[in-house]
Amino acid sequence: MGLGSSLYSGITGLTVHSERMTVIGNNLANVNTTGFKGSRMHFEDLLSQDFATVNGIGQVGRGVRVSSIYSDYGQGSFESSTESTDMAISGNGFFTVSPKGQEDKFYTRAGNFRFDDDGYLVDPHGYVVQGWEVEQSTTTVSTTSSSTNTSSDTTRIIGTPTDIRLENFQSPPKATSTVEMVTNLDPDASDNSTSSTNPYFAMFQNWDGTADTPLPSTSYAYATTLKVYDDIGTAHNVTAYFDPVTLSNAGGDTVWEYMITVDPTADKRTLSGADGNLTAIGQGQTSAAGVLMIGTMTFTTGTLSGMSAYTLKSNGGSLGPKSLSNWDLADFSTSGYPVFTANFLGKSNASTAESTNATPLQLNFGLSNKDLSSNGSGAVTKGWSSQLGTLPTFANAAQMSYVSNTGWLPNFKDPSVSALSTQSFDTGGSSTLFQSQDGYSAGILQNISVSRDGILTGNYSNGQVLELYSITLATFTNQHGLRRDGGNLFTETNESGPALTGQAGSSGKGTIDGNSLEMSNVDMATEFVRMITTQRGFQANTKVITTTDSMLGEVIAMKR
Repeated sequence: MGLGSSLYSGITGLTVHSERMTVIGNNLANVNTTGFKGSRMHFEDLLSQDFATVNGIGQVGRGVRVSSIYSDYGQGSFESSTESTDMAISGNGFFTVSPKGQEDKFYTRAGNFRFDDDGYLVDPHGYVVQGWEVEQSTTTVSTTSSSTNTSSDTTRIIGTPTDIRLENFQSPPKATSTVEMVTNLDPDASDNSTSSTNPYFAMFQNWDGTADTPLPSTSYAYATTLKVYDDIGTAHNVTAYFDPVTLSNAGGDTVWEYMITVDPTADKRTLSGADGNLTAIGQGQTSAAGVLMIGTMTFTTGTLSGMSAYTLKSNGGSLGPKSLSNWDLADFSTSGYPVFTANFLGKSNASTAESTNATPLQLNFGLSNKDLSSNGSGAVTKGWSSQLGTLPTFANAAQMSYVSNTGWLPNFKDPSVSALSTQSFDTGGSSTLFQSQDGYSAGILQNISVSRDGILTGNYSNGQVLELYSITLATFTNQHGLRRDGGNLFTETNESGPALTGQAGSSGKGTIDGNSLEMSNVDMATEFVRMITTQRGFQANTKVITTTDSMLGEVIAMKR
């Protein structure tokens, strides 16, 4: 065997300890590198030489070599950031990035991303972060007589991971589909509009859409206004007028008439009559311009118990749109609320709630209809009942006459009152308790946020919060098989297996913290300890070489 073998054993020791110091040095060099994962070198002995001994086979080792260098994928600490696009993964997984226009995929734990000039979310190399688009889908709300619908927002993940890019920094407008008004109507209020023939619609008879002031303040007891939005996001004022109806023998019930209106110049409805000719109802062309719905509300001991609603579905021919005979019971939305439409944009075939191009609005005073079926009786449409208890008589009329002259006050077929509904309790004056609508104008993107499940959300100037993308996270069957490509990037190999992509928080993948960055997971104390043991190992191997050299010197000296 000879002394030469010990020299070469010492050399292998020097070599591997030098490499180990390189690994330690690289770890310490990256102690402040975002998302860096440290490495650890492992040794193994070289092939041993066999010797026959009296006790069997004896073996003498031939030195050491590197067996493996494993990355430490342990969690690094987080540091806070003021950038909303800085992200850190808590748990397993890697962000996926890809060069623009290429299919290559890289994986990283460093989440220091920014939007570039083209709207791409990129890493410091310009590689685009990958994610799923979040589709803003719609749920239809049909009327009882047609398939006309409006939209309510839901979200779903679609397609395959793609480049995250904000091409349009605007939130599209949404037309109003629901108007909610909750008021307290003073039970002591005076009846300001009266009629001997149509007392339930006296206020409507006083309306003149061709006048500068369509309804004088002396013709109603209370009014409330809120803004609604059309299909292109333009705001319009909708005003609800209320006035009590003077009754006798009402049995404790009180009835108020109401009227839903817009500025007559904003009303662009066109309706056809029996002759088939289209007539402009709004824009100040007729006295009914601006009136979208009329009806009554019935209160029992101050609680809303019944409601009627009518909309104009014909231009009235020779009688005109102010003729009550041309106003029909309103359709219901599938939510059980009566619907109307204004046709602010003057679209064709969009002037009644059941029209193909209409954008109907459902009116919620706090009373909904649970039964939208048809009772099969003449002019009574789906969802309406033909009577409301014992009918009261008028103090100022000899007979009851209204829209269809049938002698009864219609009501929802199966009314259900909500906890927050229009009421008639407080005698301190009428007031608006609550009002809302679900439309909005176009908005400009103001900031971006990231949720724990990796949803990239945009906050817009119109108050809308839209989910835009879902960040893709990738895991691997053997993450130790990943190849380091520099720049905090990894690529998959045969040893790592293919990337298993999914959303954050699912299938064993970690969650994402916004406004945070993962720090290097290198522990300096541990590295210094390894440095000491490496240094001592190196010194020991140099001692093997120098000692062997001394022994060889002694052998050479034997010739002297």
